Amino acid sequence: MIAEGLQRCFVLHRRPYSESSLILDVFSEEYGRQTLMSKGARSKRSQLKGALQPFTPLLLKWSGKGAMKTLRHAEPISLGLPLSGLTLYSAMYVNELLARVLMAEVPMPGLFHDYLAALTELAQCENPEPALRRFELSLLSAMGYGVDFLHCAGTGELIEPDMTYSYRAQKGFIASIRKDNLTFWGNELIAISERRFTTKEQLKAAKRFTRMALKPYLGGKPLKSRELFTQVLVPKPRSIEK
Repeated sequence: MIAEGLQRCFVLHRRPYSESSLILDVFSEEYGRQTLMSKGARSKRSQLKGALQPFTPLLLKWSGKGAMKTLRHAEPISLGLPLSGLTLYSAMYVNELLARVLMAEVPMPGLFHDYLAALTELAQCENPEPALRRFELSLLSAMGYGVDFLHCAGTGELIEPDMTYSYRAQKGFIASIRKDNLTFWGNELIAISERRFTTKEQLKAAKRFTRMALKPYLGGKPLKSRELFTQVLVPKPRSIEK
């Protein structure tokens, strides 16, 4: 039982403020994305120093009006989720995605549970790709990005697994013999609709679609988590000594 006024939350991003405080970007179950000031959280005597971290389930309470509220109480529900290496960078990507595209103070309890499910899956898997694609699709759905993956937008007929379809923004998928970045096989669209990916090709198609769909929300500014992933996890070619 959660005490009155406390909200289940996760820290999406934190940054220092003044000599001892933090500004927190948090995702709450009932109030969506919130910006909170945690006064004295970086001081040596603060009991919150180790708790206000990403990927740690928290109970938070805040007060105030305006864009930035003041954190009044915080307690961890459990230890932080065991993320490392590839899964850690994948979770950082999910956090940055939420921080970038969610409007402040818009309740999205369903997406909060999808976020928790994604983090839990990432903490338990070896390949993060399916979890990332499922969450991206959940995010798009929560933001109202509605696409019918199961019917041809031109005829209304059911998508055929062995046919190819071209994506038209704001319309859907239309049967086509073209082969380009906007073309998908029917079995790929069915997999995206069901959020179940049994082949590498289906996963690649889902990634191609979510990149296209999320681009208008992200704008031209690159995601730092993608850059970090490239710098740290992608091996650099060895230089040839002459």
